[in-house]
Amino acid sequence: MEESLFSYGTLQLTNVQLETFGRTLQGQKDSLQGYSLSYIQIEDAAVVEASGMTHHPILIPDPDSGDTIEGTVFSLTPEELRQADEYEADDYERIRVNLVSGASAWVYVRADKNLYI
Repeated sequence: MEESLFSYGTLQLTNVQLETFGRTLQGQKDSLQGYSLSYIQIEDAAVVEASGMTHHPILIPDPDSGDTIEGTVFSLTPEELRQADEYEADDYERIRVNLVSGASAWVYVRADKNLYI
């Protein structure tokens, strides 16, 4: 069974996909509302190495923002979804959301314990 994952950040990068899943992913553009975009500093050296970036985007629940977050929906196997969970540091938690298209997908958002920049 395939799982849908909405990515708005580094999981859209080919090098991160190859490092995380061993393949490049095919996806469809979609968007998400009810969140605002911020950035956090990544402390996990393996994640920084895979992405090439020390700061990654992160979604913060904000139903009043009016922002639309653009991204890509990927179909992953359950094992690949577990691999994505491992890639995403403790700064993120995975939740199910409804996208602008009406599709349902998993997405990584801010875990409550985060500090923001």
